[in-house]
Amino acid sequence: MSSLTTNFGPFIGLLVVAALIFLLGYWTSRKIAQGKLRDTDSLIKKQLADAEKEAGNIKKSAEIESKEKYYQARLNFEKETEGRRKELEGVQRHIQERELNLDKKLEIVEKKEKEVARMSEEIVVRERVVKSKDEKLTQLISEQNSRLERIAGLSAEDAKRELIENLKEEARVEASQYVKDIKEKAKREAEKEAKQIITLAVQRCAADHVVESTVSVVNLPSDEMKGRIIGREGRNIRAFEMATGIDVIIDDTPEAVILSGFSPIRREIARLAMEKLIVDGRIHPGRIEDVVEKSRKEVEEKIQLAGEEACYETGVHGLHPEMVSLLGRLKFRTSYGQNNLQHAKEVTILCGLMAAELGLDIDLAKRAGLLHDIGKAVDHEAEGTHTQIGIELAKKYNEPAEVIDAIASHHNDIEPTTLISVLVQAADALSGARPGARRETLETYIKRLEQLEQIADGFKGVQKAYAIQAGREIRVMVQPEEVDDAYSEVMAGEIARKIEKELEYPGQIKVMVIRETRSVDYAK
Repeated sequence: MSSLTTNFGPFIGLLVVAALIFLLGYWTSRKIAQGKLRDTDSLIKKQLADAEKEAGNIKKSAEIESKEKYYQARLNFEKETEGRRKELEGVQRHIQERELNLDKKLEIVEKKEKEVARMSEEIVVRERVVKSKDEKLTQLISEQNSRLERIAGLSAEDAKRELIENLKEEARVEASQYVKDIKEKAKREAEKEAKQIITLAVQRCAADHVVESTVSVVNLPSDEMKGRIIGREGRNIRAFEMATGIDVIIDDTPEAVILSGFSPIRREIARLAMEKLIVDGRIHPGRIEDVVEKSRKEVEEKIQLAGEEACYETGVHGLHPEMVSLLGRLKFRTSYGQNNLQHAKEVTILCGLMAAELGLDIDLAKRAGLLHDIGKAVDHEAEGTHTQIGIELAKKYNEPAEVIDAIASHHNDIEPTTLISVLVQAADALSGARPGARRETLETYIKRLEQLEQIADGFKGVQKAYAIQAGREIRVMVQPEEVDDAYSEVMAGEIARKIEKELEYPGQIKVMVIRETRSVDYAK
């Protein structure tokens, strides 16, 4: 037994050692596996975090892209909607004007129908009286005709025809001469007084002429600034256009950008904002909104100051603050290239000077002249003509009845009922018709000359008409065998009246009718 134990002792020791080595190897491999597992978990977590971060970036990029597409679609929709709205507003204004003209024509027709009915009744009564007298005259004429036939040896028809022809010619010559004398006398007296008053007024009224367009040019320090104005993918320029409502045109013009828009006030705000952004150098959507808002407040202050200065310069006081602000808005408004605020001040000064010459209320005349075009300050924002808008504003702010009548009648929409309204009409025409006050396109100018010649050519006996002196004179050549000297005077007046009725023109047009007779013979 002891020998057996002695033989297996080393073997048992080896088994124990092998078991210990196996356990140690198992434990070591397990630790290594656990470490690798932990490393794998860390790597998986890191990859998940990176994947989530990348997914977030992709999501943000998709959101930004979708927002930009939405912004662009919205901008296109708003532009299209604005264009259609303007077209609808134009159609509505046209319809309203036509309705107003139809109502006026209907009133005139009704008045004429009543007048015709009254005249018809008078004619019936007169016909009865004339009929009774005619019977008596017929009997007397018959007796006289018999006597004349016996004395003159002519029949009644021959004598009547000869007498009528003589009377017609004499009456026409005498009437033409009489009309000519009356017209010349009235012209001499009226022109003498009118020229004296208008000359004194115009000599004492000195005003500058300002022409503005629908674009403003902003100078840049360098062409590199254009890229900063546009911004990344056009964000800055879109933000600027949205904030101001003005189109920014960036082309090949060196060191300049163009601001385009029909609203002069918005264009001025955009110009100031653009200049401030260029000087500051920080151009991004948030900064653009702040600068545009500051520029808007600055322009509003300019408008208020311009209105107050206009009242001070013309001596018109006591206007409602809102009316003063509306006057200031006229500084940024033009008609045919003439600045409306400058035009209003000219009309005010002319009205005051002419009212002083005629002994009328100077302050009231000035007030009417200054406010006659006040409707143009808001005609882009309200429905109706500037005359209708001006009447509503004047009534709203309790202006005198004379001022309201002057506003309503300064374009002959209604007949003026006061002398001050007539003065406003005259001053408005003087300010608008003076040389250089208003510009006229070539197309309009040529069309006016053609219409002028067509009016004159439409008269019987006219050989040819020529518009000269830039449309301020029309010379009419007549056929001498159809038009005599007496009728040429009448024709000149008729052509002038027709021009006044059918044509719109600045200043006045001289009508000259020329009749000449040429006698030709040949020496053989």
